[in-house]
Amino acid sequence: MRRTVPRTVRRTRVLTVVLALAAGLLAGTPPALAAEPDTPPVSIAADTYTWKNARIDGGGFVPGIVFNRTEKNLAYARTDIGGAYRWVESSKSWTPLLDSVGWNDWGHTGVVSLASDPVDPDRVYAAVGTYTNSWDPGNGAVLRSADRGASWRKADLPFKLGGNMPGRGMGERLAIDPNRNSVLYLGAPSGKGLWRSTDSGASWSQVTNFPNVGTYVQDPSDSSGYASDNQGIVWVTFDESTGSAGSATRTIYVGVADKDNAVYRSTDAGATWSRLAGQPTGYLAHKGVLDAENGYLYLAYSDKGGPYDGGKGRLWRYATATGAWTDISPVAEADTYYGFSGLTVDRQNPGTVMATAYSSWWPDTQIFRSTDSGATWTKAWDYTSYPNRANRYTMDVSSSPWLTWNANPAPPEQTPKLGWMTEALEIDPFDSDRMMYGTGATIYGTENLGNWDEGTQFTIKPMVRGLEETAVNDLASPPSGAPLLSALGDIGGFRHTDLTQVPPMMYTQPNFTTTTSLDFAESNPNTVVRVGNLDSGPHIAFSTDNGANWFGGTDPSGVSGGGTVAAAADGSRFVWSPEGAGVHYATGFGTSWSASSGIPAGATVESDRVDPKVFYGFKSGKFYVSTDGGVSFTASAATGLPSGDSVRFKALPGAKGEVWLAGGASDGAYGLWHSTDSGASFGKLSNVEQADTIGFGKAAPGASYQTLYTSAKIGGVRGIFRSPDEGESWTRINDDAHQWGWTGAAITGDPRVYGRVYIATNGRGVIYGDTSDSGGTDPDPDPDPEPTGACAVTYKVTNQWQGGFQADVQLSNTGTSAWSGWALTWSFPNGQTVSQMWNAEHTQSGSSVTAKNVGWNANVAAGSSVSFGFTGSWSGTNGEPTAFKVGDASCSVS
Repeated sequence: MRRTVPRTVRRTRVLTVVLALAAGLLAGTPPALAAEPDTPPVSIAADTYTWKNARIDGGGFVPGIVFNRTEKNLAYARTDIGGAYRWVESSKSWTPLLDSVGWNDWGHTGVVSLASDPVDPDRVYAAVGTYTNSWDPGNGAVLRSADRGASWRKADLPFKLGGNMPGRGMGERLAIDPNRNSVLYLGAPSGKGLWRSTDSGASWSQVTNFPNVGTYVQDPSDSSGYASDNQGIVWVTFDESTGSAGSATRTIYVGVADKDNAVYRSTDAGATWSRLAGQPTGYLAHKGVLDAENGYLYLAYSDKGGPYDGGKGRLWRYATATGAWTDISPVAEADTYYGFSGLTVDRQNPGTVMATAYSSWWPDTQIFRSTDSGATWTKAWDYTSYPNRANRYTMDVSSSPWLTWNANPAPPEQTPKLGWMTEALEIDPFDSDRMMYGTGATIYGTENLGNWDEGTQFTIKPMVRGLEETAVNDLASPPSGAPLLSALGDIGGFRHTDLTQVPPMMYTQPNFTTTTSLDFAESNPNTVVRVGNLDSGPHIAFSTDNGANWFGGTDPSGVSGGGTVAAAADGSRFVWSPEGAGVHYATGFGTSWSASSGIPAGATVESDRVDPKVFYGFKSGKFYVSTDGGVSFTASAATGLPSGDSVRFKALPGAKGEVWLAGGASDGAYGLWHSTDSGASFGKLSNVEQADTIGFGKAAPGASYQTLYTSAKIGGVRGIFRSPDEGESWTRINDDAHQWGWTGAAITGDPRVYGRVYIATNGRGVIYGDTSDSGGTDPDPDPDPEPTGACAVTYKVTNQWQGGFQADVQLSNTGTSAWSGWALTWSFPNGQTVSQMWNAEHTQSGSSVTAKNVGWNANVAAGSSVSFGFTGSWSGTNGEPTAFKVGDASCSVS
């Protein structure tokens, strides 16, 4: 699954200034910078939003699943571009852990490895960084958390990590010494070697005596540096039986991307290292999993680094006591057309081993199981008489029905598939019946795995709720019909009629692998067009029922990719700027295309939302206008626009000729521009330093102009902003706990719901937010006056684990006068203590806690609310407070 590389990687990065909206979840908040000299001072208000995902459930590659070995139901998953997640057993769902990663550190949403501390289960570590080549301008880091990922501290590394690089399914590269948990090891790519921390991940140094930094590269001729990077050191495994609590484990195994020297060992706690004698050669060891009870190190080998490639593979078992090697492969080498990677041991019954044929794309992936330490194996499926199959499992994808891809394949293929890119495979160490495995699109799992050995079928279901991993290219919210249409990487896109439910199917007929752009006719929203990438078939599709059903169009000659597309305001014609061909126009549904004149190939195109004959384009600093339905374009005389192509613009619905344009680069023109004369001239907003997206939504109560939304830098702060007054004032509506890395692809408000905004992320799916603001702008905050009048509090524990918990608090002003500052007090009934609080400042004396506004949320209008959250610790009982006060006023509690 190819993933989107943010356009911002082509820019010289600048330091992001973090607004103290919340306690930053990544330690080391930089100091605030003064406004740029030519930028007038800006006053930024703030609003309290509730953020959720438009549910898709999955949608991308999950290369790693990690269960804690000492605490039941504690598990983590890592994604290649969408962050890390923790399993929540009570809801059978995943909760995101890296939404606090900000714009400048967007690369830290790629997770190359995870480690959960077996000694102190509250501790978890993530090795982050997306690309080792120039696509990611930042170095990698190791994030460490003492509260299961609710908050993080960061140790920067002097090299890059590659969560979305070739070989990302190997691992885990990060490992904790199970006897002395202050010691961690990290395998680095790019020839950077093996690294060690002795202070619980706070600092790292290279293990200079480790003898091999790796040799394997996927494609040495790749000039981009993506496939030509040395995949390095790929896993670290401790033999816990060779140490005791508090002393370092003596035997450590390390996997290296070197086909001749794949496994190394230390028997003196890392003081010296040597190549493991007698090991097989000619393959890469994707995984090394130790059964310390029986003294076996199991290794899954492939001839390639994955996650897509791999033509041959083997499974081997190494006896740690005798040094004997045994080929335990379930099939003969000649019969493999795939490599092995997914590898797990049943910790309740260590003689039970499972492995995956991760690169068996056709007809399906394969899962193997042995109950005698690899002496004999059974398969998840096998042929009866070709092409017919007998499966040991049934699949229930009713919770994510799109996983069938609406396909009807011929045997031996089936739908839904058992999977592909199956490099993550884990049996729950506390429950032999539960297994999870990652694919290129979801996490599958079963809770009756024991049926495999009993000869009855076990049931595989998606176990992915809450894990949202799509890369979003475009968004649209029509004024009628479905509230949200999305254009996604890898799985095409969806029509959401209910944001809280998984849509039954992605766009089909045709199924684009990636949808690059979509649009609807403003005055006829039933007419929708989308364009995208497809190996064979049309690159454009149309719908006449608001995206519910589709039919393919016809491509002009030379089209190789989707590009951008625009629908006329009344749906009578379309303008398309595909990859591989110049800009074209068509009347009707694209059965015949003609080349547009006066506009360069590769231009971004949009339509006027009122006049069906007017279309707009932008390319390399020039704005173009067509008044004849796309037949011809004329370059505008407007100057001062961004010179590059990292630009997104939209025409305002209901206003002919009104255009907003966002984009640029830090080494040139960058910001937000506005035109009221169809692009003949543009005015740059002086109060916006940088902007990358622009969208419109329902006007605020009492306002006539549509609400503006942008992902921007305003007043020295990077965030998501809203303006009810044509950009004269701005409200930051996200906070430091909700940043989602790179959000520069698309944004749109909802034309039917004031304050609702849809945000495109690069790996965290479609985020949508709803406001607690009733509309309008707030006066400058004055935190000094004490609030008076009635109040109401909702206190909710949102997550709880042994010794720790997370809670959200909503405070409502139920009186008749506005507050210009507030302080909420309560007492914990069971001696709980607050560890960290966001969206408020706290003090605690004994059991008594005071949470006070921060500067941006001091003002609370009558009838409005403000929310904050915190993590805390508890022991014995975690009872909820029953009494709250604001000043001298007691609040009602719900």
